[in-house]
Amino acid sequence: MKMNESSIDRGIRIVLGVALLVLGFGGMVTGTWGTVFKILGFIPLLTGIIGYCPIYSLLKIKTN
Repeated sequence: MKMNESSIDRGIRIVLGVALLVLGFGGMVTGTWGTVFKILGFIPLLTGIIGYCPIYSLLKIKTN
């Protein structure tokens, strides 16, 4: 699988993913929004770690 994210893009995704997970699992955001933050936190974190975004691929976007 080819990488289609730049290092800056990957860093932003990782920071955003970790922030959402901390808010969700840390109890700062509870209820439905806490669950949403927990689920949505994994998406940017995973794409940032891997360096590949399927949506970028569909739209033929490369930031690297």
